[in-house]
Amino acid sequence: MSEPTSDRTVIADSLGVGVGVGLYGVSFGALATTGGLSVLQACALSLLAFTGASQFAFLGVVAAGGAPATGALTAVLLGVRNTFYGITLAPILKVRGLRRWATAHVVIDESTAMSVVRTDPRQARLGFYWTGLTIFAIWNLMTLLGALAGERIGDPRTIGLDAAVAAAFLGLLWPRLDSPASRLLALLAAAVALGLVPLTPAGAPIIIGGIVAVLVGLRFVPSTPRSDDE
Repeated sequence: MSEPTSDRTVIADSLGVGVGVGLYGVSFGALATTGGLSVLQACALSLLAFTGASQFAFLGVVAAGGAPATGALTAVLLGVRNTFYGITLAPILKVRGLRRWATAHVVIDESTAMSVVRTDPRQARLGFYWTGLTIFAIWNLMTLLGALAGERIGDPRTIGLDAAVAAAFLGLLWPRLDSPASRLLALLAAAVALGLVPLTPAGAPIIIGGIVAVLVGLRFVPSTPRSDDE
């Protein structure tokens, strides 16, 4: 029987993820200013639309010449997944009133992942808040620094910074693909998204690929029963 995880370990793990992911905010800040946004606009996006994938989706559409409204719609559609995260987290976090609004702002991929893997509800809350708030603080600081640096560092895509957030998310996701069914679903979503890249607007492939994976998963993959003490 394995020893129970200590609060200190939960916090350390959360800080590790928070710092590692938060630092990638410099990529968004630099890409935003080189893509035509002002420093203020870049910082406002990180503060108000705090979800890296949606921010990059918006930026990708606008930088490619698309209308801001189209970029915003793409970002919103991509951010819909956070609603489902919230449904999962609600019985764990148990927040109400104004605190619920503040908590919802840090419901992102990483904070959700660091919460749902914990079997103890209190440690699940620790993982959520330490991860989410750490990323929020560092992401916004690094967005400001990256935006101020702007064109001084050249095109950040030449050194791979534009792929940093995706790489971090894949690194976090990979250990959770622990069954043949989950791996097949991931490959299916990736294949659908890649196939749609030349046929659909920016941002649409990942949304459609994700929807296909969810529908197939709901139809063919049986849910794993949880034990009574989880």
